Amino acid sequence: MESEESIYSFRRMTLSKEQLIDALYNEYVFLCHDDFDPDNDATPEEYHEMLREMSYDELIEETSTGEDFTLEEYLNTWS
Repeated sequence: MESEESIYSFRRMTLSKEQLIDALYNEYVFLCHDDFDPDNDATPEEYHEMLREMSYDELIEETSTGEDFTLEEYLNTWS
């Protein structure tokens, strides 16, 4: 069973740390497709590893969601 820290609930959706990592990774791969700079950007694999080391709250912050683009909208876009 996951702890309360590792699950975020809104409406009927329960969000695990792995779901956040997957969505953030998917967004990163998409953004890197046309605008990857190997001198400045982490590879998708490196970024995935960085995500795995982040706390749940850091992952939520990494989504840059808020009133204009909610976490639910973010997940619908990148999951």
